[in-house]
Amino acid sequence: MARRHSKPYAMNKNKFLLDPEYDHLEILLKKYILSDRRNCLLIYLAMHTGARATEILNLKKEDLNVYDQSVFIHGIKGSNDREIPLPEWLFDFVEDYSKTTPGDELFDISYHRLRQIWEHYRPVKKKFHCLRHTFAIRLYKKVKDIRLLQIALGHRNITNTMIYADFVYSQNEMRKLIL
Repeated sequence: MARRHSKPYAMNKNKFLLDPEYDHLEILLKKYILSDRRNCLLIYLAMHTGARATEILNLKKEDLNVYDQSVFIHGIKGSNDREIPLPEWLFDFVEDYSKTTPGDELFDISYHRLRQIWEHYRPVKKKFHCLRHTFAIRLYKKVKDIRLLQIALGHRNITNTMIYADFVYSQNEMRKLIL
């Protein structure tokens, strides 16, 4: 189902975490990872996979790939499934956590509870979805590969992915011209 906006969807600083905000969030998560492991891991996974809230909540223990140290994200909203590699330290934390929780689900909480957790940890008043946008912008700045970004986000249509390339490009070019 296509989005209908009166104007094209545009990325702006209210939709993703700026570098100081991201850094502040990392400091908070590092501080509480041992005492509030589940909640910190939820946020870390969003930061490192670009997964939507519901995709994170749908993760099963079997979605962890020990061999590749990756997590399999089941796409929602018509998006593709994808497998995202995790940093070794994060995969180890998630795998250890998965061994201590009962059942098949990795995180047995509601969407409402996830929002409460985010409100507790968020460095600024931005939605949880900002972590997906932040992941996308940071990945695109790092690799400058729109196709890789499309795969990482699970977009079926590359035009959905182009908002990140357009945003990064316009920011960089404006800097060159003005500064």
